[in-house]
Amino acid sequence: MKNLLAKTDGGIKLFIIVIVTYLISAVFNTTLVLNSLNTFISLIISILPILVLVFLLMFISNLFLSSKRITKILGHESGVKGYIFSVIFGILSSGPIYMWYPLLSDLRDKGVKNSLIVIFLYNRAVKIPILPMMIYYFGSLFVLILTIYMIIFSIINGLIVDKLLLTKKQ
Repeated sequence: MKNLLAKTDGGIKLFIIVIVTYLISAVFNTTLVLNSLNTFISLIISILPILVLVFLLMFISNLFLSSKRITKILGHESGVKGYIFSVIFGILSSGPIYMWYPLLSDLRDKGVKNSLIVIFLYNRAVKIPILPMMIYYFGSLFVLILTIYMIIFSIINGLIVDKLLLTKKQ
């Protein structure tokens, strides 16, 4: 049994804990558990169309964007276009951040500006799959303003890092 628990993924362990918690709670208060499940199901149904769109966009972006193409768009002479694409690529990127480090290092070696890498990393905080949930809980105006601030400050921080690294090189 110990060996099985050691091999089990953390997500599966959490899922089992949640199910056991629901079962124990159902023994004491069935109405509360049923209300909780109904709320969960209605929430899933309300955000399902947006999630399908998000996964479709992520699939399309992963299909058409290669490292060579990104380097061409984000080179040292990219200008404003580079900043815009860096913001967009950062928002559209998915997966664990540590998986992006080798690619970003490679892109940096091929001529991508430090500021664009910083902007990309900052904009990974704008998670498209989480936006529907944020809108549900905080409202669309709040999420819109927060997202705009995150994008603006990512560009400001990218420019600051670029200036600091240029000063350090000299």
